Order: sequence, then structure tokens, then C-alpha cells
Amino acid sequence: MNNQRSKAILLFVLVAAFSVLIFGGAKINQHKPPMPAKIVDAQGQVVFTYDDLMAGQRFYLAHGGQHIGSIWGHGAYLAADWSADALHRTGLVAAGLAHGLAADAARGFQQADLDALDAGEKGRVQALVAQELRQNRYDAASDTLVLSTGQAAAVPSLVAYYTQLWQGGSDAMSIPPGVVKTAEEGRQLTAFFWWTAWAAGTNRPGETYTYTANWPYDPLVGNGPLPSALVWSIASVLLLIAGTGLAIYLYMKGREGDDEKPEFAKFSEPNPTPSQRATLPYFLVALVLFILQAALGSMTGHYAVEGNKVFGVDLTHLLPYAASRTWHLQLAVFWIATCWLATGLVIGPAVGGKEPKGQKALVLTLLGALVVVVLGALFGTWAGIQGKLGNDYLFGTQGYEYIELGRVWQVALIAGMLLWLALVYRAIQPALRQEKDAGGLTHLLLYAAVSIPLFYAVGLFYTPGSHISNADYWRWWVVHLWVENFFEVFATVALAFVLSRVGAVKQASATRATYFSIILYLGSGIIGTFHHLYFTGSPLFITALGASFSALEVVPLTLLGFEVYQTLKLAKLGGDAAPYKWPLYFFTAVAFWNMVGAGVFGFLINPPIVLYYAQGLNTTPIHSHGALFGVYGFLAIALMLFSVRNIVKQAAWSDTLLKYAFWGLNLGLAGMMVMSLIPAGFYQFAIAIKHGIWYARSPAVTGSDFIHTVTWLRVIPDVVFDLGAFALVGFLGRAIAVDVRLRRAERNATPSQSAPGRRAA
Repeated sequence: MNNQRSKAILLFVLVAAFSVLIFGGAKINQHKPPMPAKIVDAQGQVVFTYDDLMAGQRFYLAHGGQHIGSIWGHGAYLAADWSADALHRTGLVAAGLAHGLAADAARGFQQADLDALDAGEKGRVQALVAQELRQNRYDAASDTLVLSTGQAAAVPSLVAYYTQLWQGGSDAMSIPPGVVKTAEEGRQLTAFFWWTAWAAGTNRPGETYTYTANWPYDPLVGNGPLPSALVWSIASVLLLIAGTGLAIYLYMKGREGDDEKPEFAKFSEPNPTPSQRATLPYFLVALVLFILQAALGSMTGHYAVEGNKVFGVDLTHLLPYAASRTWHLQLAVFWIATCWLATGLVIGPAVGGKEPKGQKALVLTLLGALVVVVLGALFGTWAGIQGKLGNDYLFGTQGYEYIELGRVWQVALIAGMLLWLALVYRAIQPALRQEKDAGGLTHLLLYAAVSIPLFYAVGLFYTPGSHISNADYWRWWVVHLWVENFFEVFATVALAFVLSRVGAVKQASATRATYFSIILYLGSGIIGTFHHLYFTGSPLFITALGASFSALEVVPLTLLGFEVYQTLKLAKLGGDAAPYKWPLYFFTAVAFWNMVGAGVFGFLINPPIVLYYAQGLNTTPIHSHGALFGVYGFLAIALMLFSVRNIVKQAAWSDTLLKYAFWGLNLGLAGMMVMSLIPAGFYQFAIAIKHGIWYARSPAVTGSDFIHTVTWLRVIPDVVFDLGAFALVGFLGRAIAVDVRLRRAERNATPSQSAPGRRAA
């Protein structure tokens, strides 16, 4: 694949894929579930208004949102999925009425009462419930929704239940007491939960399936998987097989002539520029955040055992589950992104060949700004969850998973990324001028750097007042496109620079491989974003596109088996390759976990028929842990080590500490998945298939002896993982301390003649 052809293919892929993605977004907006101006009973009495629905949505998001249970399967896994829960509770009241009970008695009708009916009566009742609830009584002309008898009868019991639950709290669901303070707040919160349940249980106009494609699975209300879910799941498997075969062929064909032994550049004592040395505090801050994130992960997992307590200590007023989980996810994004941004600052002068004037001061200024943003975001989300900021989302929490930080901190972070982009650009500008090919490796680095702030800024396209179908569409642009695609592109280009610089690969081969990887990642990943949106009020063609292209996302990951083999060969070569042994091993871990965490366990939940039963269950953390840390975390560490290797003195390097870190982190993560996440996920998955999502997410399951046992078992791999993390911090702390001491000794012996504009190392 020559460079001109590669550029043409990549440009075509980008234009075509984004055209489809934007078209899909327009259709999602057009066909999203309506939020009526008025919701009335059969007598015309107003039950809820649009303002009630929106007030409830804002309240839910401002007090933790997707970290206190979930909506339409997106969010935390400990409390209920409120959509599934409200739908099933409504169905039970309707079932009581269908069985002949009066309204007051029907509000007390339970699942056990339904199960106690003989088969004929149970079947009759369920048929009547499904017929009643699935009828769409929304009138678009008047923007009014008329409730059925069962729906109207259920509302008072739902308001009473959710108000009491969120006022009194629940250890089983890790909901602290006092979240809801007034009856009106409880009524508005219930209105939002009820509306999401209505959309999940009511047929689209003219269709025989609901706004959420019959999710959640609940036989009582007539929700079952659509035939299209099975059809597109089968099609996705066929596409995966065909795509894998073609990709392997093209991959091996592209590697012809690359079998010769690499000629590693001779490793000499690092001579970094001032701005490159100024990145060391970035890496140190990142690893401190990593340690804190790991500790919060253990604490968040422990809440599944003791609810609002940790070893008997009530933490609801200090760090409730919602805040712990929020910080755990935020810190993952912060520390990983910090390592990647710092790597860009290290590579910049190395590519440009010269230190720009004032670069060090600007690099340190950016670090200070990032620290302020991180601290502000952490405090703001905590204060919002604790109810200290009302429904404010500017400084508090926006309530959406992975993009929880307040809007002010979000804008400040984008500003920091723009400053980072300017620093990278001014550093690589000389190389850009020398590189005549606008599609060369240096230009690719610039384009990838531009995409970092660009696609994170998409998170500004919605607010807590946006329709949640629209909000989730844009949110996954950030979570999926920003993290899983364009940060991956940047990392791919950065690694190509690193490996070509040390002589592990030729630059021409690196450029060719980079184009091949980017085309595969973006060609599948951009439209593959739709696989997050099967059941969020999207039209059915979104399922077809999401299933097909999310299967193709696995294709480039299958090639990582070859990359593992090639990287291990490089790492085992002696001589001048030895200094990069452990950075290469960490990159091998990236390839392995990409294949397992992102590939195997990602595809496990991507087919629509599987995700129909698995959405909102503990099957998702299997993939998210294996992919977020296994891929992006290890990649951040690998990039950090490549950078540090070219900054600190050779005497400051410790292979022994890196060995402990490597095996501790890998074995800890593997143990975490095998001993805890996989058993919990598959146990819950089996229950969801048998009884429904509402029951799989109930305290009867999440608080069961089995879930508690596998959660306690996680202590063992958590300790192993934490030891690996501390070894990594110890390595970096030692490297910085020894390097500072050695360089200070050199300066005292011979005054430095270096100047700010000296050539980069």
C-alpha cells in the first residue's frame, strides 16, 4: 500500500464513516421517544408535566446520575436499573387489576403473587398486561399522553416507593439517606423514572416493538428480543470471520520485506531538553492519580458487599458509592490522558530537533493548569453528589458516566488540551516544514494531536437538560471516538515514532503500518459507536449498523497476536535493544489485553442478541476493565517508560522494579477478571435470561451470597495489582531522585553549557 493510495483510502473512510454517523444521529433525534407536555389519566387529570420529567432528570443527574443505578442500562451496576424497575412495578399493578383486584390491593400485588397463579391465569394476566402497557396513547397533535388504567393506578405507589427509597437510603443499593429531601423532589424523580419505563414498554407508532427495541427483557410486559437482534448478531459473526481473514492477508502482504533483523540505534546517555525533563512531574502526578484510582476501585467494589459501609464504617457522609465510583472512572481518564499528553510533549522536541524558546515554562504552566482542573473536577463532583450544589452542573457533576466533571472544568480541560496542541505544534514545526509529504508520519502526528481536543469538545453538545437519547449519542462520541479511536490513533503514531527512532522498525514500514492500523480502527470504530445505542431510543437501523461495524472493530484486534509475537522478538534481542526491554514488554501487554479485553470480551457483549440480555449487568465491567486498564492503562505506562528511558540517566533505571510492576499489574488484572468479574457477570447474565433484567439488577441478586463471595475473592488479585502499582511508582520516584542527584553532581563538577535552544535528545 503506497502512501498516496493510503491517504486516499483514509480520507474516503473518514468522510464516509462520519457521514453515516451524523446521519444516524439526525435519525435518532427525529425518532427519539417524545417527552409529552402533559401526562394525564383517563379523566383528564394531570399526573406529570414536561417540567416534572425534566426536573426529575436534572435532579437525578445532579446527584450522581449514572453512578446511582442506571437508565436504559447505562450507568452503575449496584442499584436498580430504574427504567426496568419502574416498568416491572407498573406491570405488577396492572397485573393485579387484570386479576380482578381493586386499585389499592393491586398496588400491593407482587411477583410472588403472580408466580402463585396457575399457568392459565398467569398467561391470561400477562397477555392483558402486555396488551395494555404496550399500546401507545401519546397524541402528537396535543403533545399529551393519556395513561391506561394500570399505569394511572401504579403512579401513586411508584411515587411513594421512590420517595421513601431516596429519602431513607438503602444499604443494599448503596443509596445514602437524604438524597431526596422533599415530597416534590421524590415526585419529580419518579416522573423521570416513569417516563424512561414508559418509553421502554410502549410500542413506537405503527410498530410492534417499543421505543427501546423491547429492552429491557421482561416477560410480564411483553418485552422480548426482536428477530432482527438475532439476525444482525449472526451477520456480525460472519463479518468478523470474513474481515479477519482479509485483514490477516493484507497484514501479511504488507509485511513483505520486513523480516530482516532490525538495526537498533545505539543507546547513549540521555541528553533531554529542559521541556522534556519538565514532563517527569507529569508522569509522577499521573502515577499518584493511578494509585488513588486503584484504591477507589477496591473501595467501590467493596460497596457491593457492605452497601454504604466499608469494614463497618459508614461512609455515606464522607465518600458514598456514587462519589467513589465517579472518582474511580474520572481518575482513570485523568491519569491515562496525562501520560499520553506528556508523551506528546516529549516526542515534540525529538521530532522537531530543537527546543522552542520558553517551552519548559509553558509545559510547567500546563501541568499546573491540569492539576487545578483535576482537583476542581473531583471536588465539584463530590459536592454535587452530596447535594451541596443543588442541581448545578457547571461546577458540580453532569451525571453522565465518564464525563461526570462539571461544565466549567470540562471547558478548562479543553483549553488545556488546546495549549498542549500548541506546544506539540511549535515543537514539531521544523520537521513539518522539512516533510514534503502532507501524509507523512510527522503530519499524521499533528492530525492525531488535533483530534484530541476536537473530539473531547463534542461533550459540549449536550447538557443535563438535553433529551437523554441525544445526550447519549454525543456522550459516546467522546467515550468511544475520543478514547477508543482517536487517542488510539495518536498512540499508534507516537509508538511508530518511538519504534522507528530506536531502530526497531524502518520509518517507511512504520508509516505503512500506521496507515493500515488507522484505516482499520477508524473504518470500523466510527460507525461502531452505534453499538452503544441499540436500546437508547434509536431506530432499528442503528442496531444493524452498530452490530456490523462493532464486529469489524474486533478485526484489527485479532492482528495483535502477530504484534505480540513481533514485539516479544524485539524485546528479547540483546545488545543495544536491552534498554527498551521493559517498555516493549509493557507494549506486549497492551497487545495481549487488546486482543482479550477489547477483542474477546468486547465482542462477547457487542452482538445485539447478547447485549439485549447483558446490558446493564456485570458482564460490561469484564470488558471495561480489560480494555480501559488492560489496553489504555498499559499503553499509557508503555509510552511513559519509552519517554522516561530517554530522559533519565541510565543509572537511574531499575529493571527489577519494572519486573515486579509488570507481573503484579498483569497477574492482578487477570486474577480480578477470572476470580471476580467473570463469575459475577455470567451469574447475573444467566439470571437475566431466565427472569428478566429487573430481577437480575435487584438486591436479591446483587446482594446474593454468590456475588458477595466473588467480591470478597477479589481482595487477593487487588492486593497483587496494588503491589505492582506501588512498584511502578517506586520505579519512577527512584528514577527521578537518582537522576536529579546525578545531574546536580555533574553541574557542581562542570558548569552546564546548555542553552534553551539546544538540539533535542
